[in-house]
Amino acid sequence: MNSSICALPLTHLQPQNLSLAANTVVSQRLPSTLGLKQQVPLTAALHEQVIAHRNAVRAILDGKDSRLLLVVGPCSIHDPQSALEYAGRLANLSRDVSDQMLLVMRAYVEKPRTTVGWKGLAYDPRLDGSDDMVGGLTLSRELMREMLRLGLPIATELLQPMAAGYFDDLLSWAAIGARTTESQIHREMVSGLALPVGFKNGTDGGVGIACDAMRSAAHPHRHFGVDAQGHPAIIETQGNPDTHLVLRGGHRGPNHDRQNIAQVHHDLAKAAIPVRIMVDCSHANSGKDPLRQPQVFNDVLEQRLQGDRSLVGMMLESHLFEGCQALGPSLRYGVSVTDGCLGWEATEALLRRAAAQLRLHQTTQALA
Repeated sequence: MNSSICALPLTHLQPQNLSLAANTVVSQRLPSTLGLKQQVPLTAALHEQVIAHRNAVRAILDGKDSRLLLVVGPCSIHDPQSALEYAGRLANLSRDVSDQMLLVMRAYVEKPRTTVGWKGLAYDPRLDGSDDMVGGLTLSRELMREMLRLGLPIATELLQPMAAGYFDDLLSWAAIGARTTESQIHREMVSGLALPVGFKNGTDGGVGIACDAMRSAAHPHRHFGVDAQGHPAIIETQGNPDTHLVLRGGHRGPNHDRQNIAQVHHDLAKAAIPVRIMVDCSHANSGKDPLRQPQVFNDVLEQRLQGDRSLVGMMLESHLFEGCQALGPSLRYGVSVTDGCLGWEATEALLRRAAAQLRLHQTTQALA
């Protein structure tokens, strides 16, 4: 019991003792999420397209659609022109491989930083530290809408929960990163999203944190939040049944190999979580070498062809040209400014070859 602790009178709390916001300054008000959605609206046709894309992703996760789910695109988007060129190429490729794959455009406009650095298009669209977040949010939404007009499903990582409401109606799939999977705030946010979400394993490579996240997000929550008009509110969520695991490797190395996948099967089943797995071919699974992504991709594809239907999809970091570059006054067109990427030619060849393998396997199975 703490009966010996005396409560101080409220008069004790003088203003000089309450410098609660001494290190913060409101530099500019953001539009409400509703305001930006009205400024950059979806047509009825695009709205129906997003619903159809979400249902297609769900069907793959639930095993009702035998295609592979592939989230493909730049590590981060910094240049709208090169991003739209990439999206146009991906849309054309999608039409050729759609019998075997659902290609989803990776449109990442927020980037987590280990310490400091460029945080993404939504934060700093001019790449100069001016942090025009109003402009960044608007540009990001406009860019995603243009990608939708190309017929592509859109995916992003939801990093800042306050930003999610500016894009949630555009997305067919979203990721929660390795460093935020453990966050209660992100789990609550996901429980209220009407779209499939992949939780990445923790940075140690284990899946326990992601299992907890999926179980939490599947349940209804009441939590502090902001409504569509921008007011603080109590948010009530219904729970999200469409979450799944994304393996991205960890400090101990890759976790996409057969032995690790078998352990993941056991861990998910033990936690009573549907065994549906996506593999991120980048990050620790590729040893942070973008040119090793095809090796990871082909290993996972081979496991899939050998009968592991729990491997529902993969992620690739890919741009118009391979590699990466540091931010500076002169940037090469179509090259990532964050993690290194696979180039478009290698990406297209990889996916076309995989589609051919999947077709052959499908034909062989039908004749057996």
